[in-house]
Amino acid sequence: MGHDSAASENRRRTGFDFTRHLREVCRDMAARLPELRHVDMDRVALRVCQTRNRAHYGVHASLTPLRFEGGSRTTIRRGRTWAIRPVCDEQGREMLYLLSFYLPRFCDQPLAEKVATIIHELWHIGPHFDGDLRRFPGRYFAHGRSEAAFHRQMHAWAAEWLEQSPGAELYAFLGHDFRSLCQQFGGVIGTRIPTPKLIPVAKTSA
Repeated sequence: MGHDSAASENRRRTGFDFTRHLREVCRDMAARLPELRHVDMDRVALRVCQTRNRAHYGVHASLTPLRFEGGSRTTIRRGRTWAIRPVCDEQGREMLYLLSFYLPRFCDQPLAEKVATIIHELWHIGPHFDGDLRRFPGRYFAHGRSEAAFHRQMHAWAAEWLEQSPGAELYAFLGHDFRSLCQQFGGVIGTRIPTPKLIPVAKTSA
């Protein structure tokens, strides 16, 4: 068996590493799109979450900030001080964001929708990259007053990224639905990270 055949057989046995490949796509997007240049994927945790059914409606991806407004490590709610339980990588480095993709739902979108979804979540990362979200002024802080205009912009940036020819081998897996990936690679694997919880901060004595 040749080297390429052995590598292919090994991938089929171990499954397709979704989070590893998706991280490389995110890195490339951050390098190519000026609107995402502030994103440092070394400080973004990436995970997969399993959906209960294959319905196309529902959440496809989400971004969880691991700091509070303005990058603060703590917040006060109902008179108590709270922090977010840290999420760290294998080297113990603390992450600033948690990027989640919901499978198989995310995989079963068309390619253009997948690319726009990834850019959508990366764009929510605050411009100061301090662990907080990007915020529009006013009550519609997440998407602005027109969510339809927001989604049109995400699709425009998705088309811009694809037009730059980032390399078919980089994102070819996004052209497959979940069933196809499983058939080709024997399964889909990925990093699973528990959703971080709020923890109370003990008061320090004066």
